[in-house]
Amino acid sequence: MTIRRLTLSALLLAAGLSGCAGQQAKPLYHWGVYQPQVYEYFKGDGASHEAQIAALEADVQQARAKDEPLPPGYHAHLGLLYSHTGKLDQVKQEFTTEKTLYPESSAFMDFLLRNFKN
Repeated sequence: MTIRRLTLSALLLAAGLSGCAGQQAKPLYHWGVYQPQVYEYFKGDGASHEAQIAALEADVQQARAKDEPLPPGYHAHLGLLYSHTGKLDQVKQEFTTEKTLYPESSAFMDFLLRNFKN
């Protein structure tokens, strides 16, 4: 009787776990090409800043179309790339967007915004 109960319990547990394995959780953020682009930036021998901006901006459009939020740091990194191209209005816009979406970044974004004004 005990072996039968153990076998039945094991089968029920296996069935329950396999039922959970079929469901995939939706990612919290739309990561897209963000992580490879950050790697390219820090590697330094990758695509030009303009090409990286184009890839990230295309990703922003995909995220909006899917109504998925972008991860923390996305707009800050985009602003950093814009700073290399001299588009200071875009830098301010991206840093402000980062600050709005992720209030925990406010102190750092304010620091960066003050430095770009000078």
